[in-house]
Amino acid sequence: MELTEATKGILMLAARDSIQSLFGERQPPVIDFNNYPELMQTGKGAFVTITIKKQLRGCIGYVTSDMTLFDTICDAAVQASTNDPRFYPLTEEEAIHSEIEISILSPLYEISNYNEIQIGVHGLVIWDAAPATEKEYYKAILLPQVAVENNYNVPQFLTSLCEKANLPSNIWQTEPLNIKTFTATVFSESGNRKRTYVQG
Repeated sequence: MELTEATKGILMLAARDSIQSLFGERQPPVIDFNNYPELMQTGKGAFVTITIKKQLRGCIGYVTSDMTLFDTICDAAVQASTNDPRFYPLTEEEAIHSEIEISILSPLYEISNYNEIQIGVHGLVIWDAAPATEKEYYKAILLPQVAVENNYNVPQFLTSLCEKANLPSNIWQTEPLNIKTFTATVFSESGNRKRTYVQG
């Protein structure tokens, strides 16, 4: 997704204000969609990642969303701060020292074989189906930057995805899995991890 630097800045400020509103310091953010109509889009997936001293402190988001992109980012920021089951809720002191990274997801792509996965371009989602409803839901997701930051090759990326989904680590080698790919536009407050993971 193409976003101007100004629009990225608006989303970053919205994510930060959403977090600070948890501590009563700021009001939840609002926006005039007449000035930023691209942020009124619905159906876009997005994740917010919170780090402190380059260590993960929370990451939650949506593969797709019925909310506007602006509201999706605001909600993901709050959820990453309070509801990531791997961590206790972010404290006010931690929020001061935290850094925010936003990942806006493309639509999902079907792949016919794992050779199509490109490190540094694709993120991975593994899907399952609820037997009672036949409605698909995702079991685990890895953003494109995860593979880059951990120096994964494709087999390692797939293994990590399976482990995150609580599946046997090498099941992707022996059984067909419902794995889809996506690209992402990624930007952060510090700029140190700023990169766009999109196909050229």
